[in-house]
Amino acid sequence: MEPMSEVAQLHLHCTDPVQWRYEVIRPLVLFEDRTGGQRAEETPLHPDTVRRFPRRFQPQGMLGLFSTPVERGHPSRGRHIPDIVLQEIARLKGLYEGFGYRALARIIHGQCHERIDDKTSKKLWQQSPVAVPAPLPFEAHRSPPTRYDVRLQVVTLSYQGWNTSSISAFLHLSRPTVALWMRRFEAEHVAGLEDKSRAPKAPARTIWLPLMIEVYHLQKRHPDAGAFRIWSLLANDTIAVRTVGRGMALNKQVYADIPHVPAPQAKQPPGPHPYNATAPHQSWFIDGRMRDCALDGIKWWSLILLDGSARTIVAGALAPSEAGWAALMVLSTACRRYGTPQTLISDSGGAYISKEVEAVCDRFDIDHQTIVSTQGQSSMNLMETHFNVQRRLFDYPFSLATSPTALEQMHQVFLPTYNTTAHQGLLKEHCTPPIPLVVLGEAKGRMRTPDELERKFAHALLPRTTNRYGCVTLHRYHFSVEQGLPRTQVLLWVYGQDLRAVFDNVV
Repeated sequence: MEPMSEVAQLHLHCTDPVQWRYEVIRPLVLFEDRTGGQRAEETPLHPDTVRRFPRRFQPQGMLGLFSTPVERGHPSRGRHIPDIVLQEIARLKGLYEGFGYRALARIIHGQCHERIDDKTSKKLWQQSPVAVPAPLPFEAHRSPPTRYDVRLQVVTLSYQGWNTSSISAFLHLSRPTVALWMRRFEAEHVAGLEDKSRAPKAPARTIWLPLMIEVYHLQKRHPDAGAFRIWSLLANDTIAVRTVGRGMALNKQVYADIPHVPAPQAKQPPGPHPYNATAPHQSWFIDGRMRDCALDGIKWWSLILLDGSARTIVAGALAPSEAGWAALMVLSTACRRYGTPQTLISDSGGAYISKEVEAVCDRFDIDHQTIVSTQGQSSMNLMETHFNVQRRLFDYPFSLATSPTALEQMHQVFLPTYNTTAHQGLLKEHCTPPIPLVVLGEAKGRMRTPDELERKFAHALLPRTTNRYGCVTLHRYHFSVEQGLPRTQVLLWVYGQDLRAVFDNVV
């Protein structure tokens, strides 16, 4: 005699139909170790019947296993619809009537954890009566709602299964706005729903490629110039000095042909200036600077005469040495252009304390004051700052000159360049514009007649002796006087911008 199967034993022990149905689905709802089809093979039931019992058991428990007919909400296959689904459909119908049926099924699954298809949702939607709409969460405690509450409601509806079109039509928002708030929430969570400024996160660019290239060419010509000097050469008021500095730093990283110049050592800030001029041509500063590069073994000097009030170069010249005749030539040129100053300030160099220079200052009633550099008075001379500008701006172009003529031409380019670009000292004094030549304007000193200037400058005589060829030597240069005057003492006369020789009252 064969032993009875498990199902046959269930028929003997379970006389109640409800208990029998529960024993059939118990392995499915408790252990989940088999499928409905496998359980149907173990029992004399149809697979659809085995699957229907768990669906009825999950929402209602043991009541779902009774054979009581459902009064409403029957789908085409006779499936029972839980009341919570019907209530949710009624609530959604009171809120908004533009749902798609697939979207409605998705919302039901997200809210009630019940899976229905679009056909079922369509039938239930059409059979459901219109209910009174329930208030939204943000309407319960605040009127009108804040922007944060509206954005939070958008996120809540989206996670409940509402699509972008439904949220847009229901809350009267545009679809790009809804999509933007969802992206911000996914990227920044709750912080993304707060109000944010519409101001640009980065400042507007004021320097572009054409301007960068212009700065690059200026850097190649003046590699030792700083950001302020390059900015003044650009003469562009729409950009700032710091913008030019950032462009210069980027150019140094990109272009390898910008000459590298070692940075100068930091200097102590100077104290108050004792010769601070309050009017044009009140005080002139004169000094010379020897170039670092030699030309044919000679290091030429740049002699500059500077107005102390406007920082304008009133005259300048190149000379093979810092000599008195070169200083007189620069002073004569400046006096012809602007008149004579009240005070002339120089260092204690031999070219400036010579008898010839002192005699000219006495004849023109110029107060000549000297500065002793060895006693720490170098900062009193404005020319120190000027020569630092010259070194940064034009030492590299000076080094490219291959002849005295090219060097003189470059020096003539430097003078107007310096006078027509912005000066930082004038900028600190709130001069508008801070251009030395503009600040000086048409101001003149004590004007003299041309005859008076020639007569008083003509006393600068230099005794020299000619060689066997009738030539004289003046600071490493030979000048032909007369072949018939070998080994004869003559007087060299600085007459205006000419150098003339005098012998027995014959020029």
